Amino acid sequence: MPDRLNGSYYRATANAWRTQASLGSSLNCDVVVIGGGFTGLSAALACAEKGLSVVLLEAQTIGFGASGRNGGQLIPGLRWSMREIDAEFGRERAQAIFNLAYGAVDRVKHRIAEHHIQCDAKAGHLEAAYKPAHFDAMQRDAAFLAQHFGWEAQIVQSQDIGRHVHGGGYHGGIYDAQGGHFHPLNYALGLAKAAQKAGVRIYEHMAAQTPVDTGTQIEIQTGTGAGAATLTAKHVIMAADTWTGGIAPDLRSYTVPIMNYNIATAPLPNADQLLPSDAAVADSRFVLNYFRLSADKRLIFGGGEKYVQTPPADIGAFVRKHIAEVFPSLGNVPIDYAWGGAVGVTMNRLPHMGRKGNVFYAHGFSGHGALVTTLAGELMAEAVVGTMSRFDVFANFPHSRFPGGKWLARPLATLGLLYYAMRDRL
Repeated sequence: MPDRLNGSYYRATANAWRTQASLGSSLNCDVVVIGGGFTGLSAALACAEKGLSVVLLEAQTIGFGASGRNGGQLIPGLRWSMREIDAEFGRERAQAIFNLAYGAVDRVKHRIAEHHIQCDAKAGHLEAAYKPAHFDAMQRDAAFLAQHFGWEAQIVQSQDIGRHVHGGGYHGGIYDAQGGHFHPLNYALGLAKAAQKAGVRIYEHMAAQTPVDTGTQIEIQTGTGAGAATLTAKHVIMAADTWTGGIAPDLRSYTVPIMNYNIATAPLPNADQLLPSDAAVADSRFVLNYFRLSADKRLIFGGGEKYVQTPPADIGAFVRKHIAEVFPSLGNVPIDYAWGGAVGVTMNRLPHMGRKGNVFYAHGFSGHGALVTTLAGELMAEAVVGTMSRFDVFANFPHSRFPGGKWLARPLATLGLLYYAMRDRL
């Protein structure tokens, strides 16, 4: 996908980062990490902390993909509620999933504090009910989560929703003080700097080819022409998410890319009236609206999805109609930044993690990865050194390939997604 991050508020307000030089020569190391987003950076940092020599390859720039383009919403847990997980997997396994998925909140907070990452981190997340039936389900989920797993979130009745958001006509919601929001690109850059300090060698603009297991080591070709190089390693961690299929064709059919778009308005004089608690907000529709305030009081808003990779001619206009639905007074607000990116979605909307020999992978976070990706990287680092128990909790999720093969998988997935999007309107 072409780099449209130049139109991003995050790129415009990114912390300083010195672009890393090309590799230029062949190297041998313990671990090669492919991908410079949250997952890869977290994995590289955790491997280095375990005393391993690590090289990280990024085909573009640090945070180029979803890690530098997302809405910045820190939502505890996974796409499935714990009530659904408990019903599907049983209490013992559900407890292990809970410990990891909800424990990811503390891992991100720990990394931010430990490495003094300046990423405008703020507390508070509201899931807003688009329909009364959605609020009923939310309350059941929240009660189950509190009773069986000890995770407390506040039920917000419809008459009290104005404490968090003035707009949207929502029918109540769930406020989670342990969730929140941040500047995602600056978090990625902070992880990159921490990884470098730990000894990780990071190389940008170095696309990796498919790893080849020779039986004694793994070889990766990277670069072209005079910049071509061969890396040899004992282990490889693939953390390329929507680009995973390009270096691991056998994994391509486990996800489809869904295009999502965000805008940042001009700074708003009435920002605190629109979102009084400064919480991030995501509504309960299948094709959801999600929004929050930036540190300089802009509204950062994501709304709508497209199932083709060609972006709208005017991203701002595409998103504006969704803003006006939630905040009619902002129908003509100036939009200073507009950008888009791809979300890797699995069939069941749970992350797809696993290993093939000494190659580990994690992708398909399905729009719910701002917290879990940091954990996923750390789980793969544990697995590299032989501690598999926590990695296996996620690696054992059941997954299916999208039907239709290389050419039909995406059109068939699109039909299914359009069906659920249509249900939002009914």
